[in-house]
Amino acid sequence: MPENKNQYNQFMTNERDHKSSIAIYLGLGVNIILAFVKTIFGILGHSPALLAEGINSTSDVAYYIAAGIFVRLANKPADGDHPYGHRQMETIASVLIGSFIVTTAVAIFWDALDKIWDLLDGGAVSAGAHPFALWIALGTVVIKLFLTFYIRKLGHETQNPVVVALAYDHRNDLFSASAAAIGIFLGQHGWPWVDPLAGAFVAVFIMRTGIFVLKESSIDLMGVVPSRDLAERIAGLLREVQGAKQLEELQAHRFGSQIVINVTIGIDGDLSVFEGDNIASSVEEKLIHEIPNVRRVHVHYHPARQRNENKTIDDILGEAQRRTPLYHPEYHE
Repeated sequence: MPENKNQYNQFMTNERDHKSSIAIYLGLGVNIILAFVKTIFGILGHSPALLAEGINSTSDVAYYIAAGIFVRLANKPADGDHPYGHRQMETIASVLIGSFIVTTAVAIFWDALDKIWDLLDGGAVSAGAHPFALWIALGTVVIKLFLTFYIRKLGHETQNPVVVALAYDHRNDLFSASAAAIGIFLGQHGWPWVDPLAGAFVAVFIMRTGIFVLKESSIDLMGVVPSRDLAERIAGLLREVQGAKQLEELQAHRFGSQIVINVTIGIDGDLSVFEGDNIASSVEEKLIHEIPNVRRVHVHYHPARQRNENKTIDDILGEAQRRTPLYHPEYHE
C-alpha cells in the first residue's frame, strides 16, 4: 500500500477516536449535572416524575463511564494476541448500553404501573409539583434534543456502534423528559394520573429501542458479514480486475468498524505462480481502495473450474458456510 494511504487511514482513525471521545465525555458531563439537579429539585419540589428522571440520569452516568472504559480499550493497538486490534470492544460496549436501556425501560414501566395502581386504589394523593420542577424538565428536553441530533451526527460520521447507541439513549431521555414535563404540568392542574401513564408509554418505546440496539450490536459481534449487498459489490469489483476469472468463495469478519475479507478466486491455470500473485495483489489493492473500512484482504487463488462458471451470489456465500469447520473444544482450551 502507498505510504500516503497509510497516513490517511491513520488520520481517519485518530479523527474517529476523537469524535467518539467527544460523544462519550460530553454526554457524561451533561448527565452528571442533570442527575444532580433533577434528583435534588425532584425531592425539594415534591415531583416524583422529576426524581425518577434524576435516577435515570444517574444510571446514565454509570454506563457512560463503562462505555468510556471500553472505548479506551478499543483504541489499544494490535498485539500478538489480537492482530486485528481491539475494536470489538466497541461492539461489546454497545451491547452493554443496550442492556442498560432495556433495564431502564423495565424499571420505568414497573414504577409507572405502581403509581397508577396507587392512584386508582386511593393510596396516593398528588398536590402537584413546585413550578420550578416543570422548568427543569423542559430544560432537560431542550438539552437532550440538542444532544440527540449532535451525537447522531457523530455516530453517522464515525460508524462507531457505541456512539450510535448513545444517540439512541439521548433520544430515549428526550422522550422520557417530555413525558415527565407533561405529567408535571397536568399534575399541577389536577390530572396526576397522566404522569405515570405517559411514563408507561415511554417505557415501551425505550424497551423497543434497547432491543434494537442489542440486536444490531449482536449482529456485529457475531460477525454477520458479508451482507448480500457487500458480496455483490465485491463480485462487481473483481470483474474489473484483469485475470480474475471467477469468484468462488467469500468470507468477511467485522472487527469494530473494520472488515477483514477472505476471497477465493479462479485464474487461468496456465499462468505462473508469479503471475497469479500479481492478480491476487491487484484484487487486494482494488478491494482495500474501493470499499470503506476494509483493514485487510486475504486472497487465495487456483485454476478456474468449469463448475464454478455460473455460480450465483447465494452459491458463493453458501460455499463459505459449507466449508466452516466444526467446533472442537480441545483446540480452544
